[in-house]
Amino acid sequence: MSMWKRSRSRRPGAAVVGALTLALATTACGTGGTDTPDQGPAASTSAATGEGKGGTPGEDGATVPDTSRTLATINGSNGFQFLVHSAARDEGGFLTVTGAITNTSPKGLAPRVVWSGQEKQVRATGRSLAGITLVDKNEKKRYYVLRDTDGYPLTTTGIDRLDAGETVTFFAQFPAPPATTTEVDILVPEMPVATIELS
Repeated sequence: MSMWKRSRSRRPGAAVVGALTLALATTACGTGGTDTPDQGPAASTSAATGEGKGGTPGEDGATVPDTSRTLATINGSNGFQFLVHSAARDEGGFLTVTGAITNTSPKGLAPRVVWSGQEKQVRATGRSLAGITLVDKNEKKRYYVLRDTDGYPLTTTGIDRLDAGETVTFFAQFPAPPATTTEVDILVPEMPVATIELS
């Protein structure tokens, strides 16, 4: 009984301490002054998907896909459409392709297995776009999606399913063709070939 009374008598003091702590935390974490404002769910989504490569800097310093132009529209008979928005050279000698995939069919679809490529290490990442290639017809060279030091592809991964009408953004990074190459063909397995301009 005395323990219950002692415990109960501490509650008002604990409530006061808790209220002060909350007030200080709220003041310290406010969005006024020079603090960075909360970016909301959209910012966390783009950061988590890793689709900002090859885009333009956002307000929080992260890159976002550049959708201001469309280099190619690829319509497949399998219910998917690819829009390629950019193919930009990076300073490190890479070429980053960004775009969007839309399920144009009236039902949900899983991405094509062949888009992932055939390597065992690539298959471990789940569905990806590691099977996309670029062809430089002038130089007679084919470029594959780059892999990191562990063999994982430098492209969007984990696209398991697209509902009817759903669109997801993507990126894929390749070795950059020579500076004299101004356009390449992009080959997405089971989709028509398209030519894209490099920047």
